[in-house]
Amino acid sequence: MERVVITGLGAISPLGNEVDAMWRRLANGESGIRTIEGFDTTAFKSRIAGTVLDFDAEGRFGKKEARRMDRFTQYALAAAEQAWNDSGLDPDKVDRERLAVYVGSGTGGIQTLQEQSQVLRDRGPDRVSPLLVPMMISNMAAASISIRYGVMGPSLSPVTACSIGNTAIGEAFRLIRLGIADAAFAGGAEAAITPISLASFGNATSLSTRNDDPAKASRPFDADRDGFVMAEGAGILMLESLTHARKRGARIYAEVIGYGASSDAYHMVATHPEGYGAYLAMRAALAEAGIEPSEVDVISAHATSTLIGDRSETQAIKRMFGEHAGKVPITANKSMLGHLLGASGGVEAIALIKGLQEGVIPPTINQEKGDPECDLDYVPNEARKAELGIGMSNSFGFGGHNAVIVLSKMDSEE
Repeated sequence: MERVVITGLGAISPLGNEVDAMWRRLANGESGIRTIEGFDTTAFKSRIAGTVLDFDAEGRFGKKEARRMDRFTQYALAAAEQAWNDSGLDPDKVDRERLAVYVGSGTGGIQTLQEQSQVLRDRGPDRVSPLLVPMMISNMAAASISIRYGVMGPSLSPVTACSIGNTAIGEAFRLIRLGIADAAFAGGAEAAITPISLASFGNATSLSTRNDDPAKASRPFDADRDGFVMAEGAGILMLESLTHARKRGARIYAEVIGYGASSDAYHMVATHPEGYGAYLAMRAALAEAGIEPSEVDVISAHATSTLIGDRSETQAIKRMFGEHAGKVPITANKSMLGHLLGASGGVEAIALIKGLQEGVIPPTINQEKGDPECDLDYVPNEARKAELGIGMSNSFGFGGHNAVIVLSKMDSEE
């Protein structure tokens, strides 16, 4: 079996449109949640989100090309470009038949669908764009990356709701581990901050309505949490076999040492109240990594800031880690980024890698009132310096999809 390492990182996020900018703000405990300005939210229950700022699609791709892509594909391509350049892969030397793309999206081109549905109602069927379907389908991010970089190996667009990023990373890890590919783009992209999405989540009472204080709205594990905050962006990583990376002298950020996936088999949108599916995914990831729970130095929690979800994840961690549960620090990036849905896993994996590299655990901000059912060490309000070697990242999604990855700090010379 091949060992699998990470050699490139790329991010588009509410805290910045490149990795280092995003990481600095995360480590500083800054919030990227703000009032939505892209459309009129007066009639909506929730009027806040983690929006991407200063993203010039036409400047990046040209006017014609930008108009042929939904925003989720634009974000994915921009993050993939960062990861490709960061990896240092030589386009003239890489075997494109052994290069893969595993990049997914939860809602795909929902903005395009909403816009063209309005065109159909207002102007009739003859005016609907012939590009609606290719712009809308959720595999178009992966397909566009494949086309842009001449990727001729396996291409997969996993749809596992909010666990997509970890699913993509984990499945790409196994693909490379089995020797089927030498390298792979892996992660997720999302651009779901649209009127129809905001209305639906709001009517489901899933979203925070702390509209007058956006920076305080996302508060995982806090007793006064009232729902998640939607966000958008993309997180793409370049995975490679250790053999391939060493052969070309690549810089190595970290090693993927374990992946676990499971299903709650419980409910369409609600997480298992005891977090049993989450526990199964963590157990499988640690088993594949061949490590004990006590060897995990930090957990990047899914932690969306919902009442039931945060409690069930806490229970799952207690079940998995036993006496060690209260000793392992837990960080919730969504307290600052918001919930990037299908892009969350990729972005949070990048944050975990940066933390392992620098020995810094980003804080879980807005910890003001303790919840007696969420009583672990959530690194409240201020970042923490620590000796970090191994980190676990949790991602869970609607329908009961659970995906957990385990990463190990690794220097290029190892």
